Amino acid sequence: MATIKIKQVKSRIGAPAVQKKTLDALGIKKMNNIVEHEANPSILGMVEKVKHLVKIVE
Repeated sequence: MATIKIKQVKSRIGAPAVQKKTLDALGIKKMNNIVEHEANPSILGMVEKVKHLVKIVE
């Protein structure tokens, strides 16, 4: 499967607790942090949930 790189571009301050936990589950700990994951449905669903806080990096 293909891998995707996910970068946090907006602060988690003020975000609901569910979205903060989703960022933690993705492994994103701070701003401008980039993590790499397999592009499976569960990861893509998590990215969709916090799409306003993250960006997919090519």
